[in-house]
Amino acid sequence: MNASHDLAPVTVIGLGPMGRAMVTTLMNAGHPVTVWNRTPSRADELVTAGATLAPTPADAVVASELILLSLTDYPAMYDILGGFTGALAGKVLVNLSSDTPGASREATAWAAEHGASFLTGGVMVPAPMVGTEAAYVYYSGPEALLREHDSVLRLLGAPRYVGEDPGLAQLWYQAQLTVFLTALSGLLQAAALVSAAGVPVGDFLPDAFDTFTGIPVMMEGGHELAKSLETGVHPGDLSTVRMMGATADHIVRTSETLGIDLEVPKAVKSHYDRAIAAGRGTDNWTALYEVIKSLR
Repeated sequence: MNASHDLAPVTVIGLGPMGRAMVTTLMNAGHPVTVWNRTPSRADELVTAGATLAPTPADAVVASELILLSLTDYPAMYDILGGFTGALAGKVLVNLSSDTPGASREATAWAAEHGASFLTGGVMVPAPMVGTEAAYVYYSGPEALLREHDSVLRLLGAPRYVGEDPGLAQLWYQAQLTVFLTALSGLLQAAALVSAAGVPVGDFLPDAFDTFTGIPVMMEGGHELAKSLETGVHPGDLSTVRMMGATADHIVRTSETLGIDLEVPKAVKSHYDRAIAAGRGTDNWTALYEVIKSLR
């Protein structure tokens, strides 16, 4: 690692896979990096590579103006930093942990009470992709603060600023993870379906991945989908709610016959059932949005 005293020091608190990837990326770019983790042994390889292990969280905060947090959730930030809030004055906290938009807004207010600036972030790639051209990170909070530290934060992934409201980065992050986690559950549900019938999963997965990658093509980039969702107009000239709902019912019945978990297929079927009950059976499947977006 070619650390340079010309580059700003950075502190990283939290050394799970994501935190360790951030530290490595920053050190590769030449930044002096101070780290802290509840389990100090997680820093061993990083220290060997040139990072400085702070003996306490307070020492880690004092070491740098810019402090990146990569923790399980926002309460962990309070647990770690809450005992020495006087040291936070003048610091810039960039919380890249996952939590709710509301938690981000509360954390921003908490940081301000102690004289610290705060950016919310959401890293949209797994740890091995941090620092690559494919990496990007949602940020919200003061845009000037993001610009001030752009040269450091850009090393982790391309910054995508989504607004002054500190909750917006987590909103975008959670929305993207909704797509991701739901897709993963769907993939495993489908794998269980075919394997329960004696089909080798390895034979099935290539076609499943083709389905994943084919969805954007089927939707022509999402422009018509966005139009339908924004206008509330769902012309049923292709795949209607009733037709798709019949398929959803077949998936539930097949899953039940094969003895696999029914939670995911039943949840999907419930959207179609409620849309049909609301009189939208002849609308396009996109009319499910009108059911999903309201608890009423």
